[in-house]
Amino acid sequence: MLQKITTLFIACSLLVACSKNALTGKKQLTLLPESELQTMAIGEYQNFLSTNKVVATSSKNKDAVMVNRVGNRIVKAVQEFYAQKGLTEKLKGFNWEVNLVEDKAVNAWCMPGGKIVVFTGLLPITQNEAALAAVMGHEVSHALLQHGNQRMSQGLLAQVGQVALAVAVANKPQETQSLFLGAYGAGAQIGVLLPFSRKHELEADRYGLIWTAMAGYNPEEAVYLWERMEKASDGQKPPEFLSTHPTEGRRIEQIKQYLPEAMKYYKPVSN
Repeated sequence: MLQKITTLFIACSLLVACSKNALTGKKQLTLLPESELQTMAIGEYQNFLSTNKVVATSSKNKDAVMVNRVGNRIVKAVQEFYAQKGLTEKLKGFNWEVNLVEDKAVNAWCMPGGKIVVFTGLLPITQNEAALAAVMGHEVSHALLQHGNQRMSQGLLAQVGQVALAVAVANKPQETQSLFLGAYGAGAQIGVLLPFSRKHELEADRYGLIWTAMAGYNPEEAVYLWERMEKASDGQKPPEFLSTHPTEGRRIEQIKQYLPEAMKYYKPVSN
């Protein structure tokens, strides 16, 4: 009987959990309330920062200042875009924060609510602000499009089995925490990374290019960025950032297809 009840609960959850994303207008499976994930993000983000070496902008470190500047421009672009579309309310709960963390990993990620981390190991590959903007815009898009919510929901279904999702989330077992970190790209330290689907990657590419352009950076730099990303693997284990991203060459061609749309928003600005 318990098995039937929990199975029914999960089935009902699947039926009612299809929400429409503000950006794409498409329905998506999100079993977890975004507000709950944003609350989790606050704690997990602070825990991550407290256990890693943060490069403070107050130190006048040029890289930290640059990351903060680029991040603020991306955030401003997102806010402007949402305002133009009458979607400002959809950004409720986003308390943006950007930090540069000293780590050799080639990685960056954004948690729900706009909690962003860039690793110092990424900077030698981005090489310039426009490329960094493309990466940050891409990661921010994952959060805005609720991709992490979707893959975490799938992971929860796979891990909890017949245990009701509501119970699993409320109790926040270790499995749930690990899935959360893995779903938002922060799982490298705990060995859990849940790959985005190609569809999610391309959606993040498309909107990331728009934020990059609106932030005043040439989105065409994204093409050269991904060429450098692929070369960075040199036939060996790919950089952390690539470990959850498809690396096939045709991705660059698809990015090129998005560029005309992004260029409509491009207005260069000086530093």
